[in-house]
Amino acid sequence: MSTATTFSTVDPLTRQPLGERPVYATGMLLDAQDFLDEQTYHRGRLARVLGAVAGSGTLAGLLVQHQPEVATGPGAGPEEIQVNAGLAVDRLGRLIELPRPACLRLQRWWDAELARDGLLQADYASPERFISARAQAGATLPARAVVADVFLRFVACPRGLTPAFASGPFDALNAVSVSRLRDAYELQLVPRQNLTDTGLGLPLRPGAFTLPVDQETAEQALAREAAMDDPAADLAVRRAALQDAVLHGYSRSADELARGPEHPPTVDASAVFIARVLIPVEPTDPTVRLGGALLVDNHSRRFLPGLGVLARWSGL
Repeated sequence: MSTATTFSTVDPLTRQPLGERPVYATGMLLDAQDFLDEQTYHRGRLARVLGAVAGSGTLAGLLVQHQPEVATGPGAGPEEIQVNAGLAVDRLGRLIELPRPACLRLQRWWDAELARDGLLQADYASPERFISARAQAGATLPARAVVADVFLRFVACPRGLTPAFASGPFDALNAVSVSRLRDAYELQLVPRQNLTDTGLGLPLRPGAFTLPVDQETAEQALAREAAMDDPAADLAVRRAALQDAVLHGYSRSADELARGPEHPPTVDASAVFIARVLIPVEPTDPTVRLGGALLVDNHSRRFLPGLGVLARWSGL
């Protein structure tokens, strides 16, 4: 198994377009761009709603697991990082669905990263400081490990061809054009370089925001975030923190989407972080893997639980 595709068309939603829809009249001449604009309007409005109401993260499924190599037998296969089927929302509000499990072949990835020096500065002593407390519990923690993150990215795959007029400086009578685009995905396993105790490279908590320094000191920001996370805090303080999160929660950029702390420079800023992987290595030579099992942290991602799950969890 592998990723569905690495091909991606230019998606107009990457420009975060304003809500502008075509208006039609009898006798008006239309071209392909008018229909594309109609699609963009509806897709853009849905993406804005999903991005504002749910945020980006995991809606359902997408459990990441390590599958060791099986040399012989009916289940024989190479060592893989498997991502189970599931649904996510990316940072532009687009739905990303894996209808079936997808895998990344680990040794092939490791060899390719070694060949291009991609693992330099991605190995750490005491790597447990970069994963969640739940992932640490009951696990055998390596003394040294390469840290790599699993990302899920939206791509559009061309499906089918149909006769069409030639576009560009051509005069062909037998030209064809793509007739369908499938909303698909790409999986990426990315080494994480230059992580620190204060720069963990993990997603921000949902609802987290910052104010200009002339409006809020660092101490006030920490107190506000602490009140949001503490059910035992004073109710008036928590209510004020919630109101501030709503009042300052709007964002839109006419330029490129700003990167989150989880996005290294080589990763699409709209991609969804879904897991962190610790790959044990020799303490004296980080290019040599140890034989122990990998540690997969599924719990540092953003979770977007459905209303039914939240209702059951809260006792309703």
